[in-house]
Amino acid sequence: MTLAHRLALATLVVGVTVVVHLAGLAVLLAILRRYRRASRRYLVILLNGGAILVAAFGLFALHSAEIWIWAGMYQLLGAFTDFEHAFYFSTSTYVTIGYGDLVLPPGLRILGAIEGASGIILIGWSTAFFFSIVDRKKLLERSFDTNHSGG
Repeated sequence: MTLAHRLALATLVVGVTVVVHLAGLAVLLAILRRYRRASRRYLVILLNGGAILVAAFGLFALHSAEIWIWAGMYQLLGAFTDFEHAFYFSTSTYVTIGYGDLVLPPGLRILGAIEGASGIILIGWSTAFFFSIVDRKKLLERSFDTNHSGG
């Protein structure tokens, strides 16, 4: 496989993971928009806490799916002897830990570098999304307190 082929393959996988991420965030946002205003403070806190948990677990599931996509590509290319090794390598590369105890064969190493760059960008995107969700929930609580104070 030539360098051009490896770069094209990496671009394809990055594109797939970005689309998966975008679709996943859209689904999470749709779920979180179903938020209902509550009439009691403890319900507001419970609903907001539940929404934050849904967002956190949803983001974790999204990143897991993206790691599986990369691992599947490594497995299809025969980069590792089994899927467990491909999955382990993909996980440590995606989150940019990169232990170095498993490495790709020399002809495929550019794929690992691109996965790391892709992973850190998608994790950053998720961080911004999560921060905005938490911030929005805090604003709703403050709004509740303002509207229900004094009575």
